[in-house]
Amino acid sequence: MEYIFKNKRKPFSQDGQTPDQQCIKTPQTQLSAENIIIQNILNQLPQLVWVKNKQNQYYYNQAICDYIGSPVNLSHNDECQSFIHPEDYPNFKVLWQNALHIQQGFEHECRIQHHQQDYRVCRVSVQPAQHLDNIEWMITATDIHDHYLKHSELHQQVLVQGKMLDASVDCIKLLTPQGQLTHMNRSSCLALGVPVNENKLGMSWLNLLPESIQHSGQHALKQASTGKNARFDGISIIAGQPPQYWDTMLTPILNEDGSTQSILCVSRNVTQQKMAEKNLQQVTELDELTGLYNRRAFHKIFKKTLQNAQHQQESVGFLLIDLDYFKHINDILGHSAGDYLVQILGQRLSGCFNEKVMVSRLGGDEFAIIVPHLRDEAELMNIAQIARQQLDKPICYAGQYINGGMSIGCAIYPRDAKNSSTLLRCADVALNDLKISGRGGIRMFTSTMFNSIALTTKQLSLARAIIQHDKIFPVYQPKVKLADGTVTSFEALLRWQDAEDQTQLPLHISCAFQDYELATRISEIIQLKVFQDMSQWQEAGLKLLPISINAAPVEFLRDNYAETLLNRLAQFKIPHPLIEIEITEQSLSEHGSDYVIRALNLLKQSGLKISLDDFGTGHSSLTRLRDYPIDCLKIDRNFIKNIPDNPSDLAIVKAISQIGASIALDILVEGIESSEQVEVLKACDCSTGQGFYFYHPLIFQEATPLLNPVADAAQPLISSA
Repeated sequence: MEYIFKNKRKPFSQDGQTPDQQCIKTPQTQLSAENIIIQNILNQLPQLVWVKNKQNQYYYNQAICDYIGSPVNLSHNDECQSFIHPEDYPNFKVLWQNALHIQQGFEHECRIQHHQQDYRVCRVSVQPAQHLDNIEWMITATDIHDHYLKHSELHQQVLVQGKMLDASVDCIKLLTPQGQLTHMNRSSCLALGVPVNENKLGMSWLNLLPESIQHSGQHALKQASTGKNARFDGISIIAGQPPQYWDTMLTPILNEDGSTQSILCVSRNVTQQKMAEKNLQQVTELDELTGLYNRRAFHKIFKKTLQNAQHQQESVGFLLIDLDYFKHINDILGHSAGDYLVQILGQRLSGCFNEKVMVSRLGGDEFAIIVPHLRDEAELMNIAQIARQQLDKPICYAGQYINGGMSIGCAIYPRDAKNSSTLLRCADVALNDLKISGRGGIRMFTSTMFNSIALTTKQLSLARAIIQHDKIFPVYQPKVKLADGTVTSFEALLRWQDAEDQTQLPLHISCAFQDYELATRISEIIQLKVFQDMSQWQEAGLKLLPISINAAPVEFLRDNYAETLLNRLAQFKIPHPLIEIEITEQSLSEHGSDYVIRALNLLKQSGLKISLDDFGTGHSSLTRLRDYPIDCLKIDRNFIKNIPDNPSDLAIVKAISQIGASIALDILVEGIESSEQVEVLKACDCSTGQGFYFYHPLIFQEATPLLNPVADAAQPLISSA
């Protein structure tokens, strides 16, 4: 136990201890610096004082100990009953409990024990501590037997209370309901740049505030003068010092009739908090590479801008920018060159428009520009032209010039769309429309382009419905040897049933394969059903044939495609060499191609085969055949359709076949529909193919007989399926 005492008074004997030692007893571990300060201040008071803090603890000063001649322990309960006359205490207790209930003070005369003169009549004043941070109530007792002491005791109380307020780091001011200062503590003087000894009492509080926040202060003062609490954020600026930010609260002090007697104004310094918020904002809302707003901040500002435009009945212009052949720059000069291009363009874009135009980097090579208060379409086109010109001046990196270009899609609120997501989609539709017709330039959204949005929405809704109702199922198209029609493997194809239970092609939900969530869910359904079919064939004692499964480019974007597929194969105990994954050249050229290549390498190492579908129809590159883990090339049906009569198609097929043979790649021809095509392909050294000439896609029951070893020798060259 630690004894706390401050004043040195005449000792008296009680168990060998002085009153100073006996006054307050409390465990040292429970004492905070604030508690010690409060106790020391109370001990300075010559009158009898005890206070109640917000933790329901009571503090008794040394004067009480001296007066009653015995110590009073720090307690969670009021121990004044020990020194108030037993006949007076019940009435005092009722008044005290009522004061706690209505939060209003009172004065009462009662007898208090004196260590030499029995009980003496004292005037006890109980008041809520309106101006002290952690103190709720202050109780003072004045011995009215000595009237001449009364004035000096009250005067001393005022002085000490002023010192206590000056000790606070918060800025504490007392105002009249009209806003004149009646008291201002030391912290307030320092924060407002007022000399501590200079008398500013009586002047207007609002005149001491910076002009930028006087309106907020006036609104808060008006609210407090009507008896309501008010709060606002403030700032103080003193010459030669950094700005200080304040959280200011105005609390009215009411008379008995409910009118505002005065206003307590407490301002707390929140500068460090504000600086931390600004630093956090830079981390979470600014793009690290360019310093522009990032995607997160863009969406927030975009929505707010459209809300303001709706309220003010104004237009907003929106530009969606995509750099042309950005991937080629990364492939040829490296990703650091691409980053440098994006960085320089970001600097140029942020410096060529006025402050009302907001430029953001959405990610990769994609930028967005928001133009509030738009006058007309001509203004938006002019801003788009200025943006395009930022790449007219070549950018030099590592001694080489980067000659880039950009495509820009434009849309206007509210002409084209009524919300941010649809307006973004409109600009994206215009951008894609521009890319289809040739990269580079500016394309303004038109209502005719909205048909594309409607089609996409319809197909996505349809895809969700058939997933929900389990309408998706696989069919199997055999792959055969061209020489004799022997089935060597299958390709699993997606089919689905409509509301009338009619089988439909994936073409009618093609937009779903560009949406990650839908494409991944559809892929999961097909894979699980294919593996279930293979398990049934295996359990029936049939010899399994390899099956190829198609993968959309978007499925690789979460960089977990290979791991997920391998886990499913393990679940169904399917041997890895029996599965082939078919991808398109588009998968190797779009954003996220690194994920595709990583997944293919992992699958290849695990024993799966990789097939490149529709070869020759995209941006074909022979380096892909050398650098990527490809096992098979599928020649697109467009080269086969007219091959007997078209020398160019014939030459292309021959070339692909020879390339494949020279680098040990299998060649498979799709879309075979006639015997004449078969003969031409055999002459081109093509050995494997698929098409309606041999088999249409077969459901599980139709494909099962092809796995029966007994029926191998009797397989027909042409199926009636």
